[in-house]
Amino acid sequence: MSDSRLAQAAHSSFARHETFTPRFGWLNKAYTQAKNDPGVFIAPDAPVRLGVGKNMVAAIRYWSRAFKLTKEAYGDEAQSRALLSYPTWEARWLLDEQGADPYLEETGSLWLLHWWLVSSRPGALSWAPSWYVTFHLAPFSRFKAEDLKGLVSRHVNLSYREGPAEGSILKDIDCITKMYALPTQHAKNGAPGTFEDLLLCPFRELDLLEQVGTRGQPAWQFTRGSRTSLPPRVLAYACLDYAAHATHKSGSISLARLANEPGSPGRAFRVREPDIASALEQVIASHPQLQITEAVGQRSLSFSGDPFELAWDVLDAQYGNIRSREGFPSRAQWLHDHPKLAEAERRERKDRTGDESQLRLPAEENA
Repeated sequence: MSDSRLAQAAHSSFARHETFTPRFGWLNKAYTQAKNDPGVFIAPDAPVRLGVGKNMVAAIRYWSRAFKLTKEAYGDEAQSRALLSYPTWEARWLLDEQGADPYLEETGSLWLLHWWLVSSRPGALSWAPSWYVTFHLAPFSRFKAEDLKGLVSRHVNLSYREGPAEGSILKDIDCITKMYALPTQHAKNGAPGTFEDLLLCPFRELDLLEQVGTRGQPAWQFTRGSRTSLPPRVLAYACLDYAAHATHKSGSISLARLANEPGSPGRAFRVREPDIASALEQVIASHPQLQITEAVGQRSLSFSGDPFELAWDVLDAQYGNIRSREGFPSRAQWLHDHPKLAEAERRERKDRTGDESQLRLPAEENA
């Protein structure tokens, strides 16, 4: 196998955002339209229906998929080779008019979407490999565009049969900095539309990046300190969701892993172990199936039950228990009513297996 974790965590997908960061209203619009017509993004009148330009249609399609709000599968017609977009149960939970936060008014919802963007699990790998490298695999906290381009290129070359053009990686890096850095800290020599993107992109509210370079030599660094806008339950959800990668039974995971492992909430949110412990302690008070234990000087999050289900219990409580509302579909019911979602997941798993089989090293190199 490759010595890069990227192949196991993310699909090969670069610059599909058409240089546009996700904007206010886009994800709700994507869910509403795709729920009624999975072919909306490839429809001739898509720009009219979505109220945006042609390039923005492609960007909305990408972001809805990257945030795991849609999955793509072929249509029912025998000769159909067009991928259609089907809303996931998570999209129904979050963005429906009767959902948790359809217009993303809560900053916690942005943290949640950020987690969905850069997290990965079997059948739901990340569609943003450059973002995954930036948050999970970068060994530095401060970088220039060229530094990050070199790192992403290295992991791409170790992970995929065919890599993107160098310009595509640079477009991703430009999009990352525009997406998370505050407007007053962004370079003034960016691409056309830079300031408009910064004004409209909600994810800069998370303040994950700040510009620290001088004029003509822009550089960025991850911000540190307490994430006061990150709700404890959203952080606890991410911790349990991450624990579910390894088991769906009762068990435990060390806080050190939750803070430091590639793919972990600590890396994604740039929070330290004490911050994770503090958030979990607040959540445990109302969720008796969770507790923090200590052995041999190491603190762990213990859970009595499937951590994936417990994660959703915790997250749902943050939003007033959406799942208990009358008429809200269970995950199983949603999948039953939308069989193409299961087909899309099977396709993702198959594509991943195919990619990994091409990346195996000869036996003597593996020895």
